[in-house]
Amino acid sequence: MIEYNLNAPFEAERSLQEQIQERLVAAILAGKLPVDEALPSSRKLAARLKVSRNTVILVYERMCDAGYLESRHRRGYFIAPAFHHPDPIRIQSKAAVTEVSPDWAARFKRNPGQYQSIVKPNQWQAYEYPFIYGQIQQEFFPIEHWRDCARRTLNSACIPDWLHDRVDTDDPMLVEQLRTRLLPKRGIYAEPEEILVTIGTQNSLYLLANLLVDNKTRVGMENPGFRDAHSIFRSFDADLVLQEVDGEGIVVDERLAACDYIYVTPSHQVPTGAEMSRRRRSELMALAQRSDALLIEDDYDAEINMQDDPIPALKSQDPDKRVIYVGSLSKSMSPGLRIGFMVADEALIAEARALRRLMYRHPATNNQRQTALFLSLGYYDAYLRKLRTLYFNKMVRMEASLRQHLPDMLTSEIGAGASSFWLRAPQGVDTEALSWAAARDGVLIEPGAVHFLSDDPPRNYLRLGFSTIPTHKIDPGIARLKATLARFTDC
Repeated sequence: MIEYNLNAPFEAERSLQEQIQERLVAAILAGKLPVDEALPSSRKLAARLKVSRNTVILVYERMCDAGYLESRHRRGYFIAPAFHHPDPIRIQSKAAVTEVSPDWAARFKRNPGQYQSIVKPNQWQAYEYPFIYGQIQQEFFPIEHWRDCARRTLNSACIPDWLHDRVDTDDPMLVEQLRTRLLPKRGIYAEPEEILVTIGTQNSLYLLANLLVDNKTRVGMENPGFRDAHSIFRSFDADLVLQEVDGEGIVVDERLAACDYIYVTPSHQVPTGAEMSRRRRSELMALAQRSDALLIEDDYDAEINMQDDPIPALKSQDPDKRVIYVGSLSKSMSPGLRIGFMVADEALIAEARALRRLMYRHPATNNQRQTALFLSLGYYDAYLRKLRTLYFNKMVRMEASLRQHLPDMLTSEIGAGASSFWLRAPQGVDTEALSWAAARDGVLIEPGAVHFLSDDPPRNYLRLGFSTIPTHKIDPGIARLKATLARFTDC
């Protein structure tokens, strides 16, 4: 009986103990194992599963600790009485859909599914040359340091700080680390009441749009620009003013003077990578003050900036609290961790906090404390130094490869900062079709049309990220992309 429930092939990437325990638990909860008979001895089960005896012993002991099994002297391991009659799980066929099912399309007040988004394959790791943006090279993440922080959150002193619901407050240790360690690097000095922890940039922007935007609100945006920001503001019926960008960032003119809010990515413009010049920053701040507009500054990749002396954030020159600053640890630590933050006037943060409470109360406090420890113990800064060196070397390698293989596609001089390249293919090349062909050749690229926010966008742009691809694969990957492109340009 037990062999029938356990003898499925094991997954190589997961521990044997974990998989055996999962299968035993599933069999017990499903009532598939006899409750009046001992489970096979550790020696017999190990032989049947072709694993070590110690593996089975550890599984049995863990299941005793969890209350599923009990050890009886000289008799072996038995299913604990509490699980002799597990809660039944009834499975039945899905009911047939009838003509009286709800008409969901008629009920939706908003349709976020209609908006374009950047598409990335779920199994992008399987591709040989993943030139995708916004992911990290897993093997360089300091997993042992992260585990150390996880262990520390589980000691008796830390547990009360994250085990209980904090209602609408954030972990004070993380807020203090943001306030004293991260933000000052960008020239920002804020009080705890001016900081809100979010689950990423999109979440911060959604909170802001929910609070500040309706169909009478005019929002200025870069074009090309961040597609998700466009979709968020559009979903709240904002009147969007799409403003061109050049080598200095968003073009500042009187079209922006009519806006209530202006959303910008000044450190590295999305998607071109252009850095907003100091002169352009001064012009933008002056326009905002003159027209009583507010600036939403998305500083999404500030932590991985490879420049020796990067220009401080717009928020650093904000005496009248006209700048709403949005930051994230996704590009530097992990996009899956979902830790972001917003810095703004206390009155706005208070309302954003109240709105956040209605949505999800607060980001997971164990993740907040673990991140705070990662920062406070110096692991984060040590990791950033290695990451910046790695990214700089990748950037140099990729620029050299592009100049060798695809020199005519570079759109501007490359500054030491952005972790991607914005390229322009020859006229007539549809990079959407190119991306499909390149994927079949093992090369992942990002078509550029999705970043153009107006109708009828140009189809011949693309973005190549280098944060994920191993350094030694950059040149052969670009060479393979060149070969794929040749099939389009030779037609």
